[in-house]
Formats: sequence, C-alpha cells, structure tokens
Amino acid sequence: MSGLAAVLAGRHTPGVHRWESALDVAAVRHAVEHAGWGFGYVDGAGLETRAEVLRAIGSALAFPDHYGANLDALNDCLRDLPGRTVLLWDAWAGLAHAEPRWFGLVVELLGDRGDAGPAVEVLLRGAGPADAVPLLA
Repeated sequence: MSGLAAVLAGRHTPGVHRWESALDVAAVRHAVEHAGWGFGYVDGAGLETRAEVLRAIGSALAFPDHYGANLDALNDCLRDLPGRTVLLWDAWAGLAHAEPRWFGLVVELLGDRGDAGPAVEVLLRGAGPADAVPLLA
C-alpha cells in the first residue's frame, strides 16, 4: 500500500493511477478513512458505457439525486465533495476498451482537479491498457 500511503500522507500528488494491490475493499476503505479521507468504490465489471460509469461513480461518491451523470455534472459534484477522497475503481478496463475517447475524458476530469475542490485520488485496479494512466508504485 506504499503508493497509496504516500498519497494519503501528502507525499504524492493525488490523481488517477493504476494500482496493483490485492487488498480487499474493506481494508482499503479502512486505511483511507483512518487517514481522514473519504472513500468510494466502483465495481466496474460489465460497465462499458460512459453513462454506466458516470452513474456508478455518482453512486460510489454519494452524489445528490439531481446528479446528471454527464461530465459537467461530474465536475460540479467532485468540486462539492466534503473533503479529500479516494475512489477505488475495480475492473476499469471495460470503458477504456469500449469507449477509449470517453475513458480519456473521464480520467482527465477526475485527475486534473487543480483548485476545483478537494483532492481526488482514483485507483484503477485490475487489468487494462498499461499506457492509459501511470502506475502508483
């Protein structure tokens, strides 16, 4: 968990990273919440469209009922998160393979928060295009 520990401790800039870890979701949640960060989980198995993925992210991060499941709404709701957040996204490659352009847009929006709200670290876990995002080591 060293890469994630560095993010949680402020020694590594949050963003979107591939993450190779066999920890179960409950253990990741515990570590993240113990560090004072919020946590969300997306089981991406079978999710291959942007609409499915955006709805899953909205559900995982407890976005409000009016969340529109589009990129503008995602950006707005990420900005309104109550604090720094880790999103663990298992089986992420469905969207990356089915809609690579949209995958790139979603990843860009998730990873480039700038001053637009609290930090978000997205952990992409599982097989997928190795060149899609950097590995969190």
